[in-house]
Amino acid sequence: MSDMRTASISRTTAETDISVEINLDGTGQYDNQTGVGFFDHMLDQLARHALIDIKVRATGDLHIDDHHTVEDTGIALGQALTQALGDKRGIRRYGECHLAMDDAQVRTALDLSGRPYLICNLDLPTAKIGTFDTELVREFFQALATHGGITLHIDKLHGFNSHHIAEAAFKAVARALRNAVETDPRKSDAIPSTKGSL
Repeated sequence: MSDMRTASISRTTAETDISVEINLDGTGQYDNQTGVGFFDHMLDQLARHALIDIKVRATGDLHIDDHHTVEDTGIALGQALTQALGDKRGIRRYGECHLAMDDAQVRTALDLSGRPYLICNLDLPTAKIGTFDTELVREFFQALATHGGITLHIDKLHGFNSHHIAEAAFKAVARALRNAVETDPRKSDAIPSTKGSL
């Protein structure tokens, strides 16, 4: 297993300019500035509870809406995760979490399989959290799963407050990701697949 599981990604389009730095073996430090306040708060939760250091700088066409900035940040984070994991030797690969936050309970299960797939049943009851479009929660996780090669299932079990549901989802994904990227002390030299590659 590589000593340094870090990555830096820069992604520039006509709509956004994004740079991402991650360290899978960090302590959950975060420095995220996307221009979208609620989204920054969610990225901070992702870093803190995954114990992955994350730094994001994003400028985007926020005069239109937050969509491109949120989606493209998900793309860049997924690409960074793929780069930092390398051949995935020694990782646990799977992660899961049931997470409670006040009225909300969210269940997440994921597999760093290299086969992107998203099931996202969050049913956020409002269209907005402040000025943030709640439909962008799914857009972020779709981009992260697709470009991170993650089979990702997120299910709301309970909840009526959109902020709590969304935050519980980010925290649950973070906790599951923490489990999945950790080194398995019983198989730290092996690819976690009978196929021999992921």
